Amino acid sequence: MTDRRVGLSKSRIAAFEQCPRRLWLQVHRPDAASGGSDADGTFARGNAVGEEACAQCPGGVLVEGSDLRAALAQTRELLAREPAVPVFEATFEHQGVVVRADILEPAGGGRWHMAEVKSAGSAKPCHRADLATQIWVAAGAGVALAGAAIRHIDTGFLLREEGNYSGLFCDAPLLEELAPVVAGRADVVAQARVVLAGPEPEHPPGKQCTAPFTCEFMAWCGQGLDPGPEWPVTVLPGGGGKRWLAEGAEDLLALDPQRLTSPLHRRVYDATVSGIPYHDVAGARATIDAWAYPRTWLDFETIGFVLPRWLGMRPYGQAPFQFSAHVEQADGRIHHHEFLSLDGADPRRACAEALLGLPGSGAVIAYNAPFERGCLVELAAACADLAPGLLGLAERLVDLLPVTRACWYHRNQRGSWSIKAVLPTVAPHLDYSALEVRDGMAAQQAYLEAADPLCSPERRQDIAAGLREYCQRDTEAMIVLARHLTGSPAHLPNEQQHKG
Repeated sequence: MTDRRVGLSKSRIAAFEQCPRRLWLQVHRPDAASGGSDADGTFARGNAVGEEACAQCPGGVLVEGSDLRAALAQTRELLAREPAVPVFEATFEHQGVVVRADILEPAGGGRWHMAEVKSAGSAKPCHRADLATQIWVAAGAGVALAGAAIRHIDTGFLLREEGNYSGLFCDAPLLEELAPVVAGRADVVAQARVVLAGPEPEHPPGKQCTAPFTCEFMAWCGQGLDPGPEWPVTVLPGGGGKRWLAEGAEDLLALDPQRLTSPLHRRVYDATVSGIPYHDVAGARATIDAWAYPRTWLDFETIGFVLPRWLGMRPYGQAPFQFSAHVEQADGRIHHHEFLSLDGADPRRACAEALLGLPGSGAVIAYNAPFERGCLVELAAACADLAPGLLGLAERLVDLLPVTRACWYHRNQRGSWSIKAVLPTVAPHLDYSALEVRDGMAAQQAYLEAADPLCSPERRQDIAAGLREYCQRDTEAMIVLARHLTGSPAHLPNEQQHKG
């Protein structure tokens, strides 16, 4: 008979283990959520992965999930069927906890192998906890398990045949390893029920608010709390604030500067306390003036998929669908080159061909150059006949980021040297907030919308305009920043546009 206390699930147990207050709010005050947790995107991405994992288990039957009683009954019926077949979304209940196992595969002798499918490249701690809950419930429901695993993505998989994902998944067998966790599941469930039966827990915000997922109740739990110092020690880069927090120091301005042994941390401290930016013009000139003309200021936007869409790509592999390149001559003339593909087809060859229209000499400048270098090297691997030109661009790459880190700091960067943190401190008029596309994640979302066959031509045209403006802003920003670092006029002359 089904337990009358049904109301807990794998996800709610996970919420409890992250933070008891999160579980309580999910059940009693769901209206207090502000936006979704970052698990939402993970779940959405996992749908296609789950479908592919099921497709690789021929003859499987999906348990319908609209009605709990019906799902429980259908699962019992399928597990009793002879011959046994794989079961998808097998539904079990034990002590009021309901779970749905992604895949149950017959293991012979009335036993089953459970696979929890994840779109990640390895079995993470939160995945292990989820699987432990499922094992506990399934065992309590009388299921004999021969094995249980996290079925995750094999990041070494290479798509060699369109639509053929054989070999995409790896199993991390965990049944024996998780036995102690499973044994403690009854206590965890009992503790969760105690929390749910009481008032809202007084659980102050902390590290649990963002790990393993960003909690949707962060704003609710932060109401009325002391916001802390204006300049916390956490603005010290590279995790430099951890030491001070461990000593109970939160305010950067209250530190003894003599104890800051890192020159970078001292630089951040001095600029924050004085309000005067650190600016090493001579150091910037020593590096930047050596960059040969014509200078090509380059930025890519890329898209990647868990299930590779194009031949020769790996899971999560990034394919550039857009680039912006400002080509600067020694006399100050600037031409803009660009490429954008939004039709959903493999953009790599067209992108590579467009890149070969850039100058064959001079410095190629990026901000965090390893990313651009990786794009060029991957394109060269995909387009072997174009490799010499692409690798030539990669060999000429230089990086503006380390120069900026060494030669400039404004306290409003708050410990970050991302270009979006630095740019407002040197050129507020180039603010990204007025753009339709404001960051790399938004660019990827824009691509997905535009590449969808259901996207209207009018909407696709609007998206293209937004992406062009955003990517061009990135390369324009690099020129403005470099000129600021070297003490040159920061404004740009009128550009001659060249649409790639």
